[in-house]
Amino acid sequence: MKNIKPKYKISLIIPAYNEEKYIGECLDYAIKNSNNKFFEIIVVDNASTDNTRMESLKRPGVKVVREEKKGLTRARQSGYLEAKGNLFAYIDADTRMPKNWVDRVIKEFEKDANLVCLSGPYVYYDISKLQQFFTKIYCYLLVMPAYWIFGYMVFGGNFIIKKEVLDKMSGFDTMIEFYGEDVNIARRSSAFGKVKFMPQHYIDISGRRLTNQGALSIFKEYVLNFLSEVFLHKPATKEYKDFR
Repeated sequence: MKNIKPKYKISLIIPAYNEEKYIGECLDYAIKNSNNKFFEIIVVDNASTDNTRMESLKRPGVKVVREEKKGLTRARQSGYLEAKGNLFAYIDADTRMPKNWVDRVIKEFEKDANLVCLSGPYVYYDISKLQQFFTKIYCYLLVMPAYWIFGYMVFGGNFIIKKEVLDKMSGFDTMIEFYGEDVNIARRSSAFGKVKFMPQHYIDISGRRLTNQGALSIFKEYVLNFLSEVFLHKPATKEYKDFR
């Protein structure tokens, strides 16, 4: 029998700043639940001062690249420049990838040639049931209507984009520090095809930012920056705080 090469080579890229507590588990879930369907796994060590690099390298086949200039978009850009696949999957370092996540990615891109970017929501695994309830309300009452109205939506810790589209976009906007960067990705990539947001394409993630910053504060920041990026093509918030 002939060996049939897969149409899509998925590069998994994980930006990580001081993530020694979470990165190992994140990689374990990704490796276990991908059934060897990732072309490569890259951790971008974004100026970490802890053992993020060593924890990552404990997993066989994982490549670590160093980005000395701290910033999420700069870490994304380093991953983009390093990766060799034709689909780039970006997840956060505190995520737990569910089963069938990779299979769904392949299925969605294979059935729609016009699809350029796929994303889905978060399910928080370490917050209270009441907080989980309100995040679901936020998704269905705000996120989904915004997606239907504007035609694009990306959650930065859970999206997959075609390399050829990133090439046309000249990669990520590294002038954006944090807030609004996911909306920027969604808006700019939508110029080249379909950006799809699927509620069932979720990823489990830590709720540490929700817990430490407060849900209402975060929702306000995200709504403000979504609207600012959509209408003004720039984020409204310049500063952000890390929670580790």
